[in-house]
Amino acid sequence: MEATAGTPATNRDFSDELEEWLESDGDKTVGGLIDTFDERSFAVTIMLLLFVPALPLPTAGISHILEFAAVLVAAQMVLGRHAVWLPERILRRELGEIMTGKAIPFMLRRVRWFERFSEPRGAGLFERTWFLRILGLVLIGCAVGSALAPPFSMLDTLPSLGGVVICLSIVLGDVVVLGIGGALAAAGIALIVTLGAAAARFVTGLF
Repeated sequence: MEATAGTPATNRDFSDELEEWLESDGDKTVGGLIDTFDERSFAVTIMLLLFVPALPLPTAGISHILEFAAVLVAAQMVLGRHAVWLPERILRRELGEIMTGKAIPFMLRRVRWFERFSEPRGAGLFERTWFLRILGLVLIGCAVGSALAPPFSMLDTLPSLGGVVICLSIVLGDVVVLGIGGALAAAGIALIVTLGAAAARFVTGLF
């Protein structure tokens, strides 16, 4: 099962489309979500995958699974694919009450905040394959940086949040939102590297 990918092709707010899908009849599966946002499937899929690690809450290890899946999807962006590919088993998977009843509505409120201030600034860049490939690499860096954060430190929040905002910038076609996402991701990764190096020096000093 595949879904096409690309940039915004509608004047409707992304949050309204997502809310409409959420409130529609029928099963809420990963494949159904991708089909709904087919031209933006890469960005929407990665956004949802990284949203859970972006929450400052313990996730009992599920965040690493989501981060790995985000890397797989972002790698397809880097390769220049025009459609998201995921195993049929994942596509048929129900998102579940926690995602549809809590996580996505929570995300919707944040998306609407960005939509109030966002404009299609530099939107043409998001239609360039080479630019989307670069963003795919950046999103891989966000997911990997988040995965490398020390367990239970919640340091994975900033890189994941940066990835979520970067994906939102693709959906909105706004380079200013992209800059905000890039700054969050860079700050988070820098914090992980800095604290990791300090911890390594501390451990080395003990021996």
